[in-house]
Amino acid sequence: MAALLTLLKFSVALILFSSLAEALVLSVRKGWRGYDWRATGVSVIDLLVREYPLQWLLPLAFWGNAMHWFWQHRFWSLPMNHWSGWLACFVGQEFCYYWYHRAAHRTRWFWCTHAIHHSPNQLNLSAAYRIGWTGRLTGSTLFFMLAPLFGMPPRIVLMILSLNLLYQFWLHATWIPCLGPLEWILNTPSSHRVHHAANLEYLDGNYGGVLIVFDRLFGTYIAERRDVPCRYGLVQPMTTYNLLTVEFAHWRALWRDLLAARSLREAAGYIVKPPGWRPDQNGETTEDLRRRAEPGASRGITLSP
Repeated sequence: MAALLTLLKFSVALILFSSLAEALVLSVRKGWRGYDWRATGVSVIDLLVREYPLQWLLPLAFWGNAMHWFWQHRFWSLPMNHWSGWLACFVGQEFCYYWYHRAAHRTRWFWCTHAIHHSPNQLNLSAAYRIGWTGRLTGSTLFFMLAPLFGMPPRIVLMILSLNLLYQFWLHATWIPCLGPLEWILNTPSSHRVHHAANLEYLDGNYGGVLIVFDRLFGTYIAERRDVPCRYGLVQPMTTYNLLTVEFAHWRALWRDLLAARSLREAAGYIVKPPGWRPDQNGETTEDLRRRAEPGASRGITLSP
């Protein structure tokens, strides 16, 4: 575990260096005004605040203790001295991550944090580490709580999750092409470009971490199309570079909706239903937008910014 912590600390420096190198290359290719340096600055500050002050103030150990409770009451123990145990932990963690990531898009409470990751209007390596500051407070680690109950040691679950997130760094490159047969098994830059796109055809797809197989299994896989270029960012684009607005705009909007709710049922709907939900069924969820676009959605109509 100590070696992993050392690796993660080293990886922060490597990630920053790699994203800066990409920024310089893309700036030369596109022109200095073609690369959004201000957005990269927001992402860098998001990373530094999250990794240092917030990591000290909000230790993951709070949730780790809960995971240990499940571990103490586990149904069985996996053979971690055999490759099969490690494989089971990897697949199990990927399964948990899929459902966490799906909930982060389909439940507004979690989306208020995850929307920050999707707020850049350009997709590049710096967008990978714009994750937001409130993830630990929202309870996203709850999606991994049951893993120890099925014999996965908490420290192994957290270690594989860390490596999962590290793997996803390179997925935010727009210059890596489709990878052929690997697209059937792994989450790739092509699959992740779709995930970050705000086009109506691409919304709410490709939630996998390292693997894409659960998206294929549960019907959320969407392939990148040559005839539909990706438009990155949020459905309603974030146009400010104010760091506090980027971090808390969705929480403020949720708070306003809760204050305007006419019943506890409405208030609960604003929290647990998809982003854009409205009690009058005239909202802006993915389903609402696609319903309004019919039959044009099937002919390639995209949502305008």
